[in-house]
Amino acid sequence: QVQLVESGGGLVQAGGSLRLSCAASGDTICISAMGWYRRAPGKERELVARITSGDSTNYADSVKGRFTISRDNAKNTLYLQMNSLRPEDTAVYYCNADIFTWRGSHYCGGFGSWGQGTQVTVSS
Repeated sequence: QVQLVESGGGLVQAGGSLRLSCAASGDTICISAMGWYRRAPGKERELVARITSGDSTNYADSVKGRFTISRDNAKNTLYLQMNSLRPEDTAVYYCNADIFTWRGSHYCGGFGSWGQGTQVTVSS
């Protein structure tokens, strides 16, 4: 199994920056793509950014040009650099990992993993 722990959330003024981190532990060889999602009050959870094992990325239109997703495989850590933050970015941010069913001869299970979330609040 894979465990994910987010950090780096907090309160920031509009226009400011934050960097979120997601530390993965456990069966990390089973991780394929990883992503950041968020859930704002009264809204459904939405994809913010995603990065594949080959470092291809995609972003929600609302964050393109402001947020950057990256991963350090040596440290088993996923990052989200958030610049030019807006009040509408206020949400709980969750880290997600897609899990292979098999990685070579190693059985991984194929079930995704989620972190507990970190609160980001942007004041106007």
